[in-house]
Amino acid sequence: MISFAVAIVPMAKPSFIRAEQPLAPDLAADRTVLSGGATSRRRDIVFVVNPRGANGRTGKEWKKLLPYLRSRLGSDFNICESLTSGPCHAIDITREAIRESADAVIAVGGDGTLHEVVNGFFLGGKPVSIIDHAAPTTALGLIPLGTGSDFARTFGWKNDPHDAIERISKGIRSRIDVGVISGDTGEPHYFINVADVHLSAKAGYYASRYKKFGNMCYVIGALQAFFGHYNQDLRIKVDNGNWKVYPQVTALCVGNAKYFGGGMKITPNAHPSSRNFEVVILQDFKWYDFVLKLHKLYNGTHLSVKNVSSISACAIQVEEIVSSNNVFVQSDGEYLGFLPKKFSILPGAIEMIC
Repeated sequence: MISFAVAIVPMAKPSFIRAEQPLAPDLAADRTVLSGGATSRRRDIVFVVNPRGANGRTGKEWKKLLPYLRSRLGSDFNICESLTSGPCHAIDITREAIRESADAVIAVGGDGTLHEVVNGFFLGGKPVSIIDHAAPTTALGLIPLGTGSDFARTFGWKNDPHDAIERISKGIRSRIDVGVISGDTGEPHYFINVADVHLSAKAGYYASRYKKFGNMCYVIGALQAFFGHYNQDLRIKVDNGNWKVYPQVTALCVGNAKYFGGGMKITPNAHPSSRNFEVVILQDFKWYDFVLKLHKLYNGTHLSVKNVSSISACAIQVEEIVSSNNVFVQSDGEYLGFLPKKFSILPGAIEMIC
């Protein structure tokens, strides 16, 4: 049985629970696997858990999963459990884990928890590892246990935590891209999955209020967003090109990965290792267009539909022609205010366990 001890840290730092055991002697130090090496100290894997996710289901499932996780990983690593206490707490936990040279930070929950963990890899527009000279590289991992697990769909991962633990055990890492969103003021914001503008962003904003209904929250959010919605003329600049007017934009989606909204394959050609975004723009859509074409949006065949366009871009700037401060922006399901915004890609910014 693995014994646990609470690591005492200053109040400003997140606390971890660690499992202390000798280092397994067969872990290679110079490969792209989660490892401290045969002559190194045991390495920490920090599991960031949102116990209130999915109406408390995440916390319950995590407790059930712990015995298997300890048996599978406890002989090779210090298992560090950190439960989030509220919004943005996962960001602080991740930053502290990177400063402490953790081998990996694993987001346990849905896309919201993953989103916060990704933002914890950065501070003040720079990677935390560079700011604090942390070494070696801390990897990102995911155990999907939340309401939505759209990011996992791009990799074809099942919504099965045992499969996720097997990936962590194998420790294979790949570099993935991260999107960054900047506005006129404030700190840059990072995303790993899909950022979107206007109707879909508004739908996501409302959907967050109905998480107790599971994936039905996205349908409810979309219905609510339609009330009082107006398509907007937007000005868009792709990479270093000229500004171009796109009339009657219903939604604009910037995909680093393929899925959002509970399984909608909105940017079907996007992939986190492609080093560019797929930007999908829907123009002049009415409510009945979504009803009639919803199946195409979910199976990713909507790019052939009238008034739908797709662009490959490393950066895209979006602004209103006539400012209304009413065009919503979100990323990975997190509300980020209104236009104008710039979306840029950071190629290979994070190592991910996959």
